[in-house]
Amino acid sequence: MDNNLLVLWHAVPSGKIKKDKLVKLLDVSAKQASRYIRNWAQEGWFTYTAGRGRGNASELHWLKDVERLFEEQLMDIIDREPVETSSKYLLYDWSEEVKLRLIERFRNKFGYTQNQGDVDKLIIPRRHQLMTMNPLETADVHSANFVATVFNRLVSVDSKGKVLPEIAHSWDLSPTKLRLYLKKGIRFHDGSLLTAEDVAECLNRIRSHENSRELWQPVKRITVPAPLVIDFDFPDGCSYCLQMLGMINSSIFKESQGQLYGTGSFCLDNSHELKTVLVAFKDYFGERPLLDAIEFVQVPEDFDFAYRTSQPKEAEETFLVESDSGVGIIVMNAFRDSAIRRQEVRDYLHAIIRKHRYSISEADSRILPNEEGMLIGQNQQYRFATAERPLFKEPLIIKTTSYLKNVSDWLQAIFEQEGIPAEVRVLPFHEYLVDNGKDQQADLYIHGEVFEMNQDFSFFYFLANGLSPFATLIDRDPELTQLLEQYRHTPFEEWTMLNRQIEKSLVESSILIPLYYAKRQIPFSSELMNIKLSHFGYVDFSKLWVRPNLDCYASGQ
Repeated sequence: MDNNLLVLWHAVPSGKIKKDKLVKLLDVSAKQASRYIRNWAQEGWFTYTAGRGRGNASELHWLKDVERLFEEQLMDIIDREPVETSSKYLLYDWSEEVKLRLIERFRNKFGYTQNQGDVDKLIIPRRHQLMTMNPLETADVHSANFVATVFNRLVSVDSKGKVLPEIAHSWDLSPTKLRLYLKKGIRFHDGSLLTAEDVAECLNRIRSHENSRELWQPVKRITVPAPLVIDFDFPDGCSYCLQMLGMINSSIFKESQGQLYGTGSFCLDNSHELKTVLVAFKDYFGERPLLDAIEFVQVPEDFDFAYRTSQPKEAEETFLVESDSGVGIIVMNAFRDSAIRRQEVRDYLHAIIRKHRYSISEADSRILPNEEGMLIGQNQQYRFATAERPLFKEPLIIKTTSYLKNVSDWLQAIFEQEGIPAEVRVLPFHEYLVDNGKDQQADLYIHGEVFEMNQDFSFFYFLANGLSPFATLIDRDPELTQLLEQYRHTPFEEWTMLNRQIEKSLVESSILIPLYYAKRQIPFSSELMNIKLSHFGYVDFSKLWVRPNLDCYASGQ
């Protein structure tokens, strides 16, 4: 099957056609287009007579129904081949009717299956490729979900801020020192035993990494005073050291021959652009997962996401589990050498956004307008200055990426509705994540943030980590720098006050503008048991199990 031929089938009816139109349609060189046409004609898809003389049209007459034949081939591939083999063909240029039929057949390949030998497997659709498997580089929720499944932290932090044991079983904490005691017999996925030296080496890599260096700055030394004991020294104080160790980016790993090994309940079996496979780790120090394997398979972006079982889909009952999918804010680049640097310009744009924010759901039905801020439940009250209309000599530059394109287009539209010129520039997702330094060429952009578990620490981490959209700003703002320094000496139980103070300062300076809340509803088969949401609102795969169909066993099936 060839997608170029399918594109041609949809775009060109039998009859006259100019050669330059074919070249443009296939988006190849004239020489390559001629090669394609010659090969397809020889295969019997159509007859083709080249136009004689300059400017004369060619003749193309179809002999076969390309889409119908391709559909038959793909249906057969879906039935016979592994799911990742057929998934790439769904990205072809199908008509809407055919695509729906193919997706319905393809959907039956997903969900819970039990292979020979009673191997329980969950096959899950994945809309986006895995960006990284390295905890230090993790900046998106899809990668974070993988890291949370494959790696452990020294401790965990629940939504209420309570610190719980994970790799460490106990600790002693003073204002200037933390001592952790590690569990015995923990193994990495390569089979080696975890030692305090392994942990110290990993932590020293974390605290020197550019994404976490600022956050870890209070910790001056990490040492191993005895087997399975780790000491952290922070002579000037670090009230958040324990909470910091519970973050995804503080996951413990070991590197061997260029590969990272964790200690989590699932380990990586293999991964490529079409599929990532995790298998249960038989030597896991905690409770072994009840699933044996999880496969994440690449699908088109419009594929419906559901956790299913292998029961016939027409008989299968599902229910929805709702989880937070984060908040969206607008970040104004107050350090950029453009009009956006001026407070009165930002205040005027802020007023326009507040005026139109109620209509944000028109850009994406899954989001709701948010006028309260990033700190859910705090309902801050802000003071806004009266803003006079400034003179805009150049268009505003709005930076965006694919998943935020609709909302960015909405933002451009409301600015232009108010007579403010604006231009949207789309960056690949990876570039968008790391484009937060002093040289970024944008006046403003939309940032989506999903808090990990505990809101108080996550908001601080959002401000302080190396990929923070405010990292450059805070470096240049003495007042914000001083506020951020207070976290080091403020008991964690009092952080809500600090968070409110910083958020209020950013919003009233028209640097951070609350825009929307996002929710997602995930359908689950009623036979999937013990569904618990973990980091970033994702499913905790280590707890899932499937209620067996006892009728099948009774009937001998």
